[in-house]
Amino acid sequence: MFSSKAKLVLPLVILILASLSTTTVLAHGAKIEYTINTVVEIMAAYDSGEPMADAQVTVYAPSDLETPWLTGTTDDEGRFTFTPDPEITGTWDVQVRQAGHGDIVHIAIGEGVASTGSTGFTTLQIVLMSASVIWGFVGTALYFSRRKA
Repeated sequence: MFSSKAKLVLPLVILILASLSTTTVLAHGAKIEYTINTVVEIMAAYDSGEPMADAQVTVYAPSDLETPWLTGTTDDEGRFTFTPDPEITGTWDVQVRQAGHGDIVHIAIGEGVASTGSTGFTTLQIVLMSASVIWGFVGTALYFSRRKA
């Protein structure tokens, strides 16, 4: 009924179509957003959007990136705030971890700085990663469907 070439390509096409229809991948990656005014507010959540409640937070000052400047835990909503020393300007590193999952964010602190940021993937990065995976499937299908000499 089906040729041997179709038997190889059909499952691959089904797999590609199934991967394109998936909208959300539930993984245990982390996304950390921050806001700087006079204090730094960290909002930590898993990729699924669930807050990282009671996660360990370690803050490193730019003057000493090996010794923690402050440690603590996030609240039930995944939030943590701290006031950096205004005398220490530069890039502060804030690490949030829970059960082997987490991330680190680098926050530039200087005179009169008020900003926001995030550690999540940008839309362009997501599109490029998806295109790479699809191209990998297509290349694999073409490799296995070639004629033997």
